Amino acid sequence: MRVRDWQDILGEVVESGADPQDWRAVAGDRRNGVGEDLYLGHPSVGVFQVKTYAKNPFEVRGVGAEVARRVDDDIDPLLPREAGGRFGVQRAIEDEDDAKRAATRLTSVVETHRDAPTTPDAFFEDVMSALDSPAYGPMEYDAYDRPDSLDDLADTFEEAERLLDADLDDLIDEDEVGRGFA
Repeated sequence: MRVRDWQDILGEVVESGADPQDWRAVAGDRRNGVGEDLYLGHPSVGVFQVKTYAKNPFEVRGVGAEVARRVDDDIDPLLPREAGGRFGVQRAIEDEDDAKRAATRLTSVVETHRDAPTTPDAFFEDVMSALDSPAYGPMEYDAYDRPDSLDDLADTFEEAERLLDADLDDLIDEDEVGRGFA
């Protein structure tokens, strides 16, 4: 397992070429210390773990790693199948022409759903498709605590958890995040 910058891990997710709607995620507070944990899984790509924290209100830092090459029978039940929440990973829009095309597609989706009976799931799917999202799907998330499945995933990938926590703690110490603002 190789620990890398969290943005490199998300870049790997974006460039995977996998079916975008087959991704699933679990996220919440870290067990110990500042920051958040996120697991992203896809049946044909594997499982990625990312640990991040806000260095300041304008900058997020973190680390991550690929923790499994596939979603096996032990991991599958730990990743949500139903949308209690949803997530999406986006590519940066490269230029003004791309921005205009994306805005046009998005406007069309919003107008279509405004004028027809729809569901939140259908709307979400159509928005992600219009934005050409490379990864999206159901997410189990708790903004104030840790979902049980997050603890189960951390226990499953105990070695990765230990290594990523140590590297993230080094970043936090280096940035002096724990000392507050003067």
